[in-house]
Amino acid sequence: MNENLKDVLMPLTIIGTFGMSLLFFARTITDYILKKKMIEKGFVNDDTQAIFKRHTEENKFSTLKWGLIILSAGLALIILEYVPYERESPLPYGIFAVAVSLGFLLYYFLVRKDLNK
Repeated sequence: MNENLKDVLMPLTIIGTFGMSLLFFARTITDYILKKKMIEKGFVNDDTQAIFKRHTEENKFSTLKWGLIILSAGLALIILEYVPYERESPLPYGIFAVAVSLGFLLYYFLVRKDLNK
């Protein structure tokens, strides 16, 4: 990898990962505080409980989705290690995009199969 590119991407990756972790943590804490205050004030009725349940049901397959996407991206990178291509070729981008798309499709079919039961 080009040294200049590495000097730019490394700090961006570290700062981006730290920022996303901080954002996720802050969102989790604020959701908890909001739910706690709603319970303390007595605003919990059937409508608010439905909102809380819907929020948890939407994220039911989130781990599966990201696991499949990362797995397929990793497999694409392993395949690219053994496929010969020229430096300016768009082949690596195509292989990577197809592999990630296959991961999304596999996720879609697994979730659809589970929801149809």
